[in-house]
Amino acid sequence: MSDEASPEPDVPPLLAKAMAAKEATLDEARPKAVARQHARGRWTARERIAALFDPGTFVEYGQLAQPQIRSLGDAPADGLVMGVGLVDGVSVCAFTYDYTVMGGSQSPHNHRKVDRMMEVAERNRWPVIFWSEGAGARATELYYASGTVTTFIQLAKMSGLVPIVTILSGPSFAGQANIAGTSDVVIATRDSTMGLSGPPLVRSATGEDLTPEELGPMSLHERTGTVELVVEDEAEALQTARRYLSYFTDVAAPPPPVAHDQTPLRSIVPENPRRAYDVRKIVATLADEDSVMELRPLFGRCLSTSLCRIAGHPVGVLANNPMFGAGAIDAEGSAKFSRFVELCNAYDLPLLFLCDTPGFMIGTAAEKSAIVRHSARTLVALSTADVPILTVILRKAYGLGYYAMGCDALDPDLYVGWPTAEFGGMGLEGAVNIVFRDELEAAPDEATERQIRDRRVAEWKERNTGLEYARSFLLDDIIDPAETRDLIARLLATFPTPARREGRKHPIDPW
Repeated sequence: MSDEASPEPDVPPLLAKAMAAKEATLDEARPKAVARQHARGRWTARERIAALFDPGTFVEYGQLAQPQIRSLGDAPADGLVMGVGLVDGVSVCAFTYDYTVMGGSQSPHNHRKVDRMMEVAERNRWPVIFWSEGAGARATELYYASGTVTTFIQLAKMSGLVPIVTILSGPSFAGQANIAGTSDVVIATRDSTMGLSGPPLVRSATGEDLTPEELGPMSLHERTGTVELVVEDEAEALQTARRYLSYFTDVAAPPPPVAHDQTPLRSIVPENPRRAYDVRKIVATLADEDSVMELRPLFGRCLSTSLCRIAGHPVGVLANNPMFGAGAIDAEGSAKFSRFVELCNAYDLPLLFLCDTPGFMIGTAAEKSAIVRHSARTLVALSTADVPILTVILRKAYGLGYYAMGCDALDPDLYVGWPTAEFGGMGLEGAVNIVFRDELEAAPDEATERQIRDRRVAEWKERNTGLEYARSFLLDDIIDPAETRDLIARLLATFPTPARREGRKHPIDPW
């Protein structure tokens, strides 16, 4: 028997034709398109897929799709590469629009591709990543021969069922922006742009002649909370998306937890309630090293919302930030609060409240922001939550703001305070001004009035300290701030693993 390898049998003509058609969609067959995309500082669609998935695991759907109107010419995969594969051994479904194909536009056939893939993802409970770059509908193919697509309603139905991430890279307008708005989290490169409609349609409808950067820059969307996280480039966007999924799945499994020195917590909160501090330093100290991901950091800055790990346990942290409005929760903070509670509850993450608030924001500006309605949203979100709640009163626990920040009425699984904790139905000085108004008004001079006020405030403060509340068992305990992490970690270890659900608990409010 000859040692020479047998020649490969001839490839049948039909197979050869199909293989050639598929090879024509790959980057190797499109060097000019690849060069143009690289010149823009962007990865190609297939480079994104290769960077995301474990090698050799990606299964593509719809590679041979072409435009509904074939006279438009060749359009590899009809401008959308999609499929499922493994990311660190975890099944993930991904879509990426191909800007080199008709500007990444959405067409009847690539919408159908998304619809088909979303049905399979929903059935199998696969997390979803959309990598978005494009300007919405393809103007040359606005007629949908097979009827209205279901892309956007399917995304809405999957909200809260599986994690949905959108990465923005380059311009993302109209339909691409609609996808971002329905996602759990939006991660954007700093030089990307987004808008509900692109510049040409805006110009036609309103007369405004704007560039994409003028219409929807990331500096705007970061401030308004439209995007959760802004990063420098696509590599960081991908890394951030993997980190985000790691709080809900086994993607990007973290290294063994490393704890920070906890002793600085003993002095980080000033005893003077008028002095501010950055609560994010407390979150970073409590959490495992390099495990904190703060969402919407420039929006609703009175409140910090972060995903992190404590001794390896994923947890969502809501913390009042006295650096902004003394920690009073305004309308933006209320929206941020409500959506974060829904996000964590949908995927069974425990909630840790770090409370230091004088209440919800008051005054004419607050009323103009509809604070009455926005503040109520926090309570509605909390009323549906069935995850463990752990509350630590750092300092001020006043009014309805304290009520929302994990008070005893919510029956938290842990309810403790630091030595600086103090309580009140409203700010103690305001309460003294109301209750002792006659006494204050009878004072012969301002100095005497100030002495009376200071004495009454001190009396009330002494009765409403965390220590007095603990003595009356209105708190579980007053704890050493340096022992907070250890206490939380031990309690988190006791909670049972949530059972797999057949359906979703609830959708996640886009706002």
